[in-house]
Amino acid sequence: MSTISIIGSGGMAAAIGGLAAKAAHTVEVASRDPAKARALAEQIGAGATIATYGAAPTGDIVVLAVPYTSAAAVIADYGNSLDGRVIIDITNPLAPNLSGLVTPHGGSGAQEIAKRLPARAPVVKTFNTIFGHVLAKGERLDAFIAADDTKAKGTRLDLP
Repeated sequence: MSTISIIGSGGMAAAIGGLAAKAAHTVEVASRDPAKARALAEQIGAGATIATYGAAPTGDIVVLAVPYTSAAAVIADYGNSLDGRVIIDITNPLAPNLSGLVTPHGGSGAQEIAKRLPARAPVVKTFNTIFGHVLAKGERLDAFIAADDTKAKGTRLDLP
């Protein structure tokens, strides 16, 4: 199994982390708020660990489970430590008032995130159309998956 590093401590981080642990993956949680990271790791159980926010993740797969408006700052905080890791982008680039997208015309949130990442950190866009409480049920779901990198697109989390 893989080590999956999750940056974020909200509902989607909890759902993905819980399912990853059930699938026998090693889960690492990082959050700007160490208390939230600790609480989420305890909730996930199964030996989930806490990472120092901004330190190099241990996982080859990194789930970016933060609001889109925070993604650029998070990527800057991690810098080159994300190089060579597959980034799972679950964000939705919505305006705060939900009136529309905040991405440039003709672009996408995943493209904007990819521009900020090291060159060898491919982005896989998925889970952004599924609510955390639905994902957490562990029932069979269909999810859209998009990526420019064919190998990264084939990355499997193998969630139950």
